[in-house]
Amino acid sequence: MPQNTLPPTRDKLLFTPGPLTTSLSVKQAMLHDAGSWHSEFNTVVASIRERLLALAGVSRAAGYECVLMQGSGTFGVESVLASVVPHHSKLLILSNGAYGERMILMAAAMRMPIVILRTAEEEIPTAAAVREILQRDPEITHVVMVHCETTTGILNPIAEVGQVVHECGRQFILDAMSSFGAVPIDFSAIPIDYLISSANKCIEGVPGFSFVIARRSALLATEGIARSLSLDLLGQWKGFEKNGQFRYTPPTHSILAFQIALSELEAEGGVVGRASRYAENHRVLCEGMARLGFQAHLSPSVQSYIITSFHFPKDARFNFMDFYHRISEKGMIIYPGKLTKIDCFRIGNIGRLFAADMRQVVRAVEEAVTEMGIALPLPKEGF
Repeated sequence: MPQNTLPPTRDKLLFTPGPLTTSLSVKQAMLHDAGSWHSEFNTVVASIRERLLALAGVSRAAGYECVLMQGSGTFGVESVLASVVPHHSKLLILSNGAYGERMILMAAAMRMPIVILRTAEEEIPTAAAVREILQRDPEITHVVMVHCETTTGILNPIAEVGQVVHECGRQFILDAMSSFGAVPIDFSAIPIDYLISSANKCIEGVPGFSFVIARRSALLATEGIARSLSLDLLGQWKGFEKNGQFRYTPPTHSILAFQIALSELEAEGGVVGRASRYAENHRVLCEGMARLGFQAHLSPSVQSYIITSFHFPKDARFNFMDFYHRISEKGMIIYPGKLTKIDCFRIGNIGRLFAADMRQVVRAVEEAVTEMGIALPLPKEGF
């Protein structure tokens, strides 16, 4: 192999909302092959389902089920929407970012009647607004919202909204893609009927499947509703209950990696331990970026410790793609912004990252901006 094509000795660090930087042990777990019908693999799948319920603080005895679904988190969300909302009822979608908007597109593709409560990307929906809509429209049977909307990093008020949904006699669907495993979610206090998350987020596995934690009584009542064969949530659950297997080809290597990721989460102290590390990552990042003069987009009152959006400098020499590539050359990957009206970029705090890594990315940002000829700290009046 020519010298200039030698592989790097280390992967670039991913300061993103997922896929994430993973541990060496998680990567090594994928060096093994597994028979998708073999009893050893099915035992791993059964264990993962039980461990996810335990991570949520619920159990089968308490009336909950965990269903794994092939595909990314988007597949998991579409599986739930396609499988549980009756054909002649309405879905209320709360949207304050790209992932709420994606659910609107899903519903449109399924020709599903919907009502939309849309708020600005830096604002949270209110429980009062949800109550007003539900009281006005009895045809709405389900309400869905995103917990941590990584368009900005905003954390939405799931306890308040969930309680209103329950009081109004509707079912509550929660996209906890970027929060489950690192942000406490109390099922005993929040009436969640379906929670959706993914292997490659705060549990620090690799892409390949999503999972749904469902109230069993709600799930069993969905017989005959599914608008999809492969994404049929109840059908998938029945397959696991029948023989412990996925109905169709499972993501075997992702499953093997995920069981290691779960063990690492448990060893770190579960949700509380991981939340502590991510919160410290976020603190170090925000202090460092503020020192350079970068302005975070969100108010601290609604900002999560998952990912943070920062405004572009108002300097004609700043070009995001140039900035991005300079940081990439230093061994780190950040994310472009997804805001519709304001130019931002995003830096994530999750994955196998620690405070030292956050200091490293702040140094890379400082070096990149300096290389571009932009003076630091950035002047406040420049935003």
